[in-house]
Amino acid sequence: MTATSRELVWQTLDFANPARAPRELWTLPIALMHYNAELDAIRRDYPPDIIAVSGYEREQPCTIGDPYAVGTYTDEWGGTFVNIQAGVIGEVKAPMIQDWESDTRHVHIPREWLTIDRHQVNHACATTDKFVQSGCCPRPFEQLQFLRGTVNLYMDLTDPPPAMLKFMRDLHSFYCELLETWAKTDVDALRFMDDWGSQRSLLVSPEMWRTYFKPMYRDYAQIAHAAGKKIFMHSDGHILAIYPDLIEVGIDAINSQLFCMGIEELAPFAGRITFWGEIDRQRLLAFATPAEVEQAVGQVHALLWRNGGCIAQCEFGPGARPENVRRVFAAWDALTQQP
Repeated sequence: MTATSRELVWQTLDFANPARAPRELWTLPIALMHYNAELDAIRRDYPPDIIAVSGYEREQPCTIGDPYAVGTYTDEWGGTFVNIQAGVIGEVKAPMIQDWESDTRHVHIPREWLTIDRHQVNHACATTDKFVQSGCCPRPFEQLQFLRGTVNLYMDLTDPPPAMLKFMRDLHSFYCELLETWAKTDVDALRFMDDWGSQRSLLVSPEMWRTYFKPMYRDYAQIAHAAGKKIFMHSDGHILAIYPDLIEVGIDAINSQLFCMGIEELAPFAGRITFWGEIDRQRLLAFATPAEVEQAVGQVHALLWRNGGCIAQCEFGPGARPENVRRVFAAWDALTQQP
């Protein structure tokens, strides 16, 4: 009997020799704007095995504008982003929190996200054979940057004021409650994200990361595993220094920039965590030939595949060429698909 998408992903995460590498394609609106027909064809020929369910909240927090349009957008927390390019997300130029003592009361923690209709979520899970991820995605480090500003936050972390530490505890408590709410549904996995790397190293010292953020991630993993779910994490940049920590706290799958760190450097972790993509979007998907993309997939497979442990994932974003995105999935199929 042919395995379902859900079964393929579980087998991959458990290193249980799936019939092929499961697929997932991330797309930004800018790809739809320029390559709508090509994107439809890729999705038709290489349908995804992983989906997320969202949009089932009974209450919606207030937002203003479109996050992917040129102009300004005010998010669920009350922060305003400025965008100069359609199809991608902008940046916060005027952070809400200028003073930790007085300004945190203006932050709207979007407790509306807790009002999910569990029956509808479970129905969505029951009517698909895809592997289903939660509709929420906590991001504590990034959310702190959006609210405080990146430079200010880095300076604060060197000697955090008491009001900042209190807000971090409140933020983490909310995210735990959010994940616990989703853990009571029938989704297969919970997920979270934080971009931790520059092109060459972590954005903060590993010691600082272990002090303030590793305990948060351990809690997220424990919430997922206590409910029989897997836990997925995304983090851009060079995060090699914390890979052992992510494995230690129980992360099941990590989406990170493999080629930024070097595939050979990541090989010691093969079989201990699932590499949730990705194929290099900085150079390969944008500038390489399809043959070079196929060679890169082959390198990932040779060094990181252990009867599973890799998901055929890439991002169709700014600069990516449709023929290269297509070749990613064709190459994974060729390498892993069993008769």
